[in-house]
Amino acid sequence: MNKIKLQEMLKQFFNEDIGDGDLSSETIFSPKEQGSFTFYAKEDGIFCGADIIETGFRLLDPALEVTLLKDDGEELRKGDKIAVIEGSLRSLLSGERVILNLIQRMSGIATNARRAVELTEGTRAKICDTRKTMPGLRMLDKYAVRTGGAYNHRSGLYDCIMLKDNHIAFAGSISKAVQLAKYKIGHTVKVEVEIETKEQLLEAIEAGADIIMFDNRTPEEIKEWLPLVPEHIATEASGGITLENLRSYAESGVEWISLGSLTHSVKALDISALVKRKDVEV
Repeated sequence: MNKIKLQEMLKQFFNEDIGDGDLSSETIFSPKEQGSFTFYAKEDGIFCGADIIETGFRLLDPALEVTLLKDDGEELRKGDKIAVIEGSLRSLLSGERVILNLIQRMSGIATNARRAVELTEGTRAKICDTRKTMPGLRMLDKYAVRTGGAYNHRSGLYDCIMLKDNHIAFAGSISKAVQLAKYKIGHTVKVEVEIETKEQLLEAIEAGADIIMFDNRTPEEIKEWLPLVPEHIATEASGGITLENLRSYAESGVEWISLGSLTHSVKALDISALVKRKDVEV
């Protein structure tokens, strides 16, 4: 993870939430009053967000003491302690919500990714994400996917050419779209083509696609068409795939399965903070 970028993101998030000052905390607590937060899991899952806790609280107040009790990728059981943060009550309270929001989301994504990976065990299929991330949070969303044991698809529009149905329609054909892309791009950039029919599959192979995506195809169709694809061309399944039908797609023999649900509709993992002040729970 890019730590410089992370700091800039957290600054933006804190500025959005704190604005010109935390009215609640600054009104009722003096700068000298001390306390602690203990972050703990309220349900089972996979933890993700150690850098968020450490970088976030120290960005707010370098005097805060942060003790991490879990590493990214570790399993959480309900009641497990994740981290203890000690210091100024004002600083603790000002950073609590932003940091909790982020680690809950990231841990939810990591948990979802781990589940998907487990469902494909024993097959050649690898799970990857998509660009269906929360705007502004892509670096964190994709890091969480990796933490859960899955892989990242392209990071954005800038690091892989992906020719979808609209690109092909505007270009006139798969062959024309691939030809134009290959002519203008360097040798280090892959070209992926989305196909929906057997005819499109054969055209994409002939055109020299590096990756072929079976879009909204059934596991049975994919299994039938895979023998037509040369070994040097990677294959991917996407569209309409859920955790409920994931295993059947994995058993089709496809190499990659991309799941938008890893990030676009994730359920945040329930994480909370136990508060202590002067050794008394409040």
